Amino acid sequence: MSKTIDNDSVRRLAELLDETGLTEIEYDNGDVRIRVARQQAGAMVYAPAPGAPSAPAEAGGTPHQAGGPAPEIPAAISADHPGAVTSPMVGTVYLSSEPGAAAFIDVGDSVSIGQTLMLVEAMKTFNEIKAPHAGTVKQIVVENGIPVEFGDVLAIVE
Repeated sequence: MSKTIDNDSVRRLAELLDETGLTEIEYDNGDVRIRVARQQAGAMVYAPAPGAPSAPAEAGGTPHQAGGPAPEIPAAISADHPGAVTSPMVGTVYLSSEPGAAAFIDVGDSVSIGQTLMLVEAMKTFNEIKAPHAGTVKQIVVENGIPVEFGDVLAIVE
């Protein structure tokens, strides 16, 4: 069964992506799912959401933001790493509560469960990223002010 692409909806979602500064947006209306994601070169992509009927996509992947390279994450660090703290949402990561303030954490710090590690701003709301377990901060994978995607590794706490 072939589905046609609603170009107007894709355009409106792409405009909303630009207006909000998000890197990815998904629309679901029953049997139609559209996901628009920003590529590193700034191009917009239509790709069916997982589980949606297949349609050709112009490119794959969900890079971090147009005009900027995705942060380098060593191959050994993935979301499956036992100490990985991942982003629960798409947004912009902040390592301190305000510009010029001390970072919430530094490498080598001991953290307790529930302690704020950093913030992810999404839709003008600052969301605290809390330590899922107690441990020592082994690595901070992200840099202040960069966009992150759902599931991106933010830090390693072991």
